[in-house]
Amino acid sequence: MKTPTEPPRELAVQGKPVLVYFHGAPGGVQELVWLEREAAALGLTCMAVDRFMLPSALQGDAYFQALAAHIQTKLGGRTCWFVGFSIGSYVALQTARWMQGQVKCLHLVSSAAPLESGDFLPGMAGKVVFQLAQNWPLVFAVVSRWQGLLAKLAPAALYGMLFGSAAGGDKTLAKDSSFQSTLQGLLASSLGPGVHGYMRDVGSYVQPWATALSAMDVPAQLWHGDQDNWSPLGMAHSLAHLLPKAQPVHVLPGLSHYSCLFQALPRICQQFANEPQASW
Repeated sequence: MKTPTEPPRELAVQGKPVLVYFHGAPGGVQELVWLEREAAALGLTCMAVDRFMLPSALQGDAYFQALAAHIQTKLGGRTCWFVGFSIGSYVALQTARWMQGQVKCLHLVSSAAPLESGDFLPGMAGKVVFQLAQNWPLVFAVVSRWQGLLAKLAPAALYGMLFGSAAGGDKTLAKDSSFQSTLQGLLASSLGPGVHGYMRDVGSYVQPWATALSAMDVPAQLWHGDQDNWSPLGMAHSLAHLLPKAQPVHVLPGLSHYSCLFQALPRICQQFANEPQASW
């Protein structure tokens, strides 16, 4: 599968509702090109926030409030849908808390559920990283910087470490040269200049947050591959149970983490394009 490598733009077409994309961690705002490719064909407007570049002093609710304020400035009063990928789904949920009435729908793809909501860690490819962030944050910081150095000096080696256990549709995707190039660039940026933002997202994610979801008054749809070994399918079902307005999970057979994203994005965009104007 071809994946664009050009840096994205934050689009702001006046008068139209907006799709707001929340990238993964590791990951980056460059992921917006994946959504933009699908959205452009339908005349839709999309944007993303380069959240790893926000000041590292912003922590906890102050961080999510800053994200909400930045998005609201870009929206200019328009409504939106949130599309969160992987840990970006966690950030989308937390940011939506500060945008009551403006976020009309949440689409959570390959989502990462609260760790305390199930016995998920044993089935997660990145379990060691999450365990370090949860229990030994200083060691996690050292490992993150070491990974950043590896991403700079030996990007193929780090890529091989992360995708060596690829499952389902990600196995084929991981061999695609364009995907490899894009992911190596994302790893270099998020574990290099963006490492403080990456550590902030992961460090915040591993803390308990399940109880706050009962107050989420936004309709949600979850998209998940049944072969996902980064965030196991049980995470999506857990989130669907915790979110008051979640629909049953869209389970995509044979797909894993990124392969699910590439299948879900065109379907999300088509839903968005078909949404009656009166609902906005």
